[in-house]
Amino acid sequence: MGRTYIVEETVGQYLSNINLQGKAFVSGLLIGQCSSQKDYVILATRTPLKQEQNENPKHPKAVLDNLDEEWTTEHANQVSRMLPGGLSVLGIFIVTTLELASDFQNALRRLIFAMEKSMNRKRLWNFTEDEISERVILHICSSTKKISCRTYDIHDPKSSAKPADWKYQNGISSSWLSLECTIHLSIHIPLSTTSVSYTLEKNTKKRSKGNAQASSPFCDVRVLTPLLLSSDHRSTATVQICSGSVNIKGAVRCRSYIHNNRPKVKDAVQAIKRDILNTVADRCEILFEDLLLNEIPEKKDSGKEFHVLPHRVFVPIAGSTVTLCDYKFGDESAEEIKDHFIEMLDHTIQIEDLEIAEEVNAACLTSSINSEPSLNSTNEEQPEQPIRRTIMVTIQQHTGMIAAFAVAVLAAGISFHYFSDGETQ
Repeated sequence: MGRTYIVEETVGQYLSNINLQGKAFVSGLLIGQCSSQKDYVILATRTPLKQEQNENPKHPKAVLDNLDEEWTTEHANQVSRMLPGGLSVLGIFIVTTLELASDFQNALRRLIFAMEKSMNRKRLWNFTEDEISERVILHICSSTKKISCRTYDIHDPKSSAKPADWKYQNGISSSWLSLECTIHLSIHIPLSTTSVSYTLEKNTKKRSKGNAQASSPFCDVRVLTPLLLSSDHRSTATVQICSGSVNIKGAVRCRSYIHNNRPKVKDAVQAIKRDILNTVADRCEILFEDLLLNEIPEKKDSGKEFHVLPHRVFVPIAGSTVTLCDYKFGDESAEEIKDHFIEMLDHTIQIEDLEIAEEVNAACLTSSINSEPSLNSTNEEQPEQPIRRTIMVTIQQHTGMIAAFAVAVLAAGISFHYFSDGETQ
């Protein structure tokens, strides 16, 4: 018996309204949430068309060539940034004029594995053993309207396709549970004397230690606690002379969603923890991408740099309690955020619905190089606004990879010490 996908009816309308307009196919992403019994699909978004892509290939081989694995994978990475805790990319859909040939099915199989591998490389957490590892490929024939739904186990590279049920239902996420908290970050990363001449993005490759606390108007709950060591534990830490530091300070608003089909407390805790990791890492990655694209040579050797991380913006999904998110630098307009949503998610949003989660400059990243090791003061001068972020899908691939690597190493210590499931209180 295969998986069952409960799909929002608006997703069905979206897929049926896709017009090939002479193209051989249109592909995109399926977004939702997994559970032990069934999966829920609440959103679908087509992959933006690449400018140099041939829109009307006539030869079957040309059709396969148009299925750009790198482009689709990068789109999945960008969309995953815009998903709050509990939501993920569940798979892909493809609308074609004819039934899929075996070679095209193999190409889709490779794509789903490549996509998951790329997104997993950017994650700062690992899937648990009891989590669902199946991802779906939905094929729709535009002429016959026939639907073919198959899943692959992305943890098993040799897995074969399994049939799955695709069922539409109205308002499946209209009563999902919303989890919110505010995280106060104070992460201090000391820099060794050999790294003081490095640029900011290089210094973020150092392991970090920090403290974070979640709070609500009703109570204070510590969800991130230091790693407890037994009295006989022998430390392997080494002492290094430090001549500076990188600090991440500020308040971060986190939000996660859980389906209403007998949810478990551990699932809710896991979703909010992952959203904490995702949103901090994504902000740093966006900032690093901006620095790499707009680096000013004469500022490389400056003694102190102060950068404001982009703050979070939420946008509701019509007919649902779920919101999606994006990240906004201080000088970006609401119209630019709207354009980014349209490009990434193929959905028009209302500017008046934009919800800015944090105050401007609520979270910042500072780099200080001094003759003596020290923490940056909280009364530092207000920084200038950073250069506006460009549309992320147009960023060159290697730039994103460099930034992702920097973020991954930056947060490795945080994820190991503070986000272990066994340390929640």
